[in-house]
Amino acid sequence: MENLVLLIVIFVVAVIIAIKSAEIFIDNLVDVGSALGISEIVLGVTASAIGSSLLEFGSAMTAIFTGTPEVGLGVVLGANIWNIAGILGIAAIFAGTMKINSREITRDGIMALLTAVIFMISIYFTGKVDIIISAVMISAYGIYLWILIKDQENDSLENKDKERTPINPKNVMWVIVGIIGLVLGCRLLVYSSLELASLFNVSGMIIGLVILALVTTVPELIVTVTSAVKGLHQLAFGTILGSNVFNILIGVGVPAVFTNIHVEEMAITFDGPALIFITILLLILMKRGMKLTRYEGIALLSTYVIYIGTRLRFMV
Repeated sequence: MENLVLLIVIFVVAVIIAIKSAEIFIDNLVDVGSALGISEIVLGVTASAIGSSLLEFGSAMTAIFTGTPEVGLGVVLGANIWNIAGILGIAAIFAGTMKINSREITRDGIMALLTAVIFMISIYFTGKVDIIISAVMISAYGIYLWILIKDQENDSLENKDKERTPINPKNVMWVIVGIIGLVLGCRLLVYSSLELASLFNVSGMIIGLVILALVTTVPELIVTVTSAVKGLHQLAFGTILGSNVFNILIGVGVPAVFTNIHVEEMAITFDGPALIFITILLLILMKRGMKLTRYEGIALLSTYVIYIGTRLRFMV
C-alpha cells in the first residue's frame, strides 16, 4: 500500500514538472528562433520534435539492445499512432481550431506518410530491419534535414529585411532547462507508470505498445497542446509530424545499424497499416479547409480508441 501511494505521488509530481518544463521550453524556444530568423514550422519539426522524442528514442533503443525488440518497435509504432490520432486530436479539441498552411501538408505531412510506407514495405518483404534498411532510413532522414535547411534559407532570403532582435543568452539557458525538465519529468513518469503496471500485473506487450508508448509521448502531448492553446499551431503540427519522422527513421534506423530487428506478425499486418491509415486520415482532414477543427479532433481521438480497443483484443 505504501509503494502504491509513493508511486502515485511520484506520478503527480512528474506531471507537474513536465507541464512547467514544456511551458518554459516553448516560450523560450520561440524567442530564440525569432532572433535567429528560424520559422515556427522548422523549429517544430527539428528542435521541438527531436527534443520531445528523446524519451521514446531512448526507450526503444534500450528495449532493442536488451533483447526485447518487439517492445522497442511497439514503443515507436504505438507512439506514432498516438501522436497523430491522440495528441493532435486532443490539441484540436482544446484549441478549438488549428490553422494549417500548405507547407505542413506538402512537406512534413507527406514525409510522415512516406516514412511509414517505407518502413512497412521494408518489414513486409523481409520481416526485419537490417543494416541495409537502416542505411536507407538514416539517409532518408538526412535528405529530410537537407530539405528543411534549404527551405529555411529561402525563408531567410524572403525575410532578410525583417528586423531581428539579438539572442538573449537567458532564453538559450531556459530552453536547455526546459529540455532537462522534460526529460526528468518524463523519466519519472515512465518509472512510476511501469511500476504501477507491474503492481497490477499488466503484461509486457501492453506495457510496450500501449503504456510505454503513451507515457514516453508525454513531452509531445504537453508541448503540442500547450503550443496549440497559445496559438502556435505550426509549432504544434511540426512537433508531431517531425517526431513521427524521427521516431521511425532514427529511433529504429540507428539501433538497426548494430543489430537486426525482427518484427512480429501483428506489427506487419495490423499496427503498420493502422499507422499509414491514420496518417492518410490526418492529411485528408488537414487538406479540408486548411485547418483542424474540434470535431475533427474528436474524430481522430475516436479513431485511436477504436485502434487500441481492437489491438488489446488481439493481446488477450
